[in-house]
Amino acid sequence: MMLMKYSTPHVCYVWRRQKRRIMLSQHNITDTSLLLSLILVAVAMLISQKEKLGMGKDILWSVTRAIIQLVIIGYVLTSIFAVNNSWLTVLMVLFICVNAAINAGKRSRNIEHAVVISFVAIVSGTVMTLAILVLSGAIAFLPMQVIPLSGMIASNAMIAVGLCYSNLNQRFSDNRQKILEMLSLGAPVKLASARIISESIRAAMIPTVDAAKTVGLVSLPGMMSGLIFAGIDPLKAIKYQMMVTFMLIGTASLSTIIAAYLSYRRFYTARAQLKMTL
Repeated sequence: MMLMKYSTPHVCYVWRRQKRRIMLSQHNITDTSLLLSLILVAVAMLISQKEKLGMGKDILWSVTRAIIQLVIIGYVLTSIFAVNNSWLTVLMVLFICVNAAINAGKRSRNIEHAVVISFVAIVSGTVMTLAILVLSGAIAFLPMQVIPLSGMIASNAMIAVGLCYSNLNQRFSDNRQKILEMLSLGAPVKLASARIISESIRAAMIPTVDAAKTVGLVSLPGMMSGLIFAGIDPLKAIKYQMMVTFMLIGTASLSTIIAAYLSYRRFYTARAQLKMTL
């Protein structure tokens, strides 16, 4: 009796009923409930004020900016999805990559043309990842599939490239004397920088790798959570999340390698001398 009670058909029936219930209630986010959720922001601001963190203005500005940006992008995506034009999709992907490159470039204290380097690295990682996904049939070249995934890829690449820059800056500064000694002994710039480059790439990839280790145990990532919330079978949702995990690891490694090898030479002069201001 117990086996019959919890048999596979019964579980599937229960899940279908639950799915219908979710789908009927998934669009119940009203303006009132959205405004009430701002209580959480007010709590954060009160904590900042009580503990004298000085973050009240930053929190308010961040939330205001997020609201404006999300409203704008909501209308833009609605228009792009309605038109369903390939060129508009490509332009949107490039727009995402440009913004990611600008933000990643802010971490580059001693790296000239960091925004250009970041753009090359992020676009390379994004395009290669999307190409593999489209050609393998994992996704179709449709705005509603390509654009959200591009945002995930570019965002992850942006963080990885930014961390790579920070580590390059720190390690070139900490190992200055060692590099000077290697250069004085006739070592080429690439050899003198090899260890710093590899360590910076490794440090930049650690957050992505650690996130992959804990997915499903510590966190239910955005893709999986969104699909489950929309009423998709969890077994189907995890397949998409696996795909996202694979693409994020691949993008992080590719983007950081490109960024590191294009930027390390910026710490040296044209005469292969380590710059004084590090």
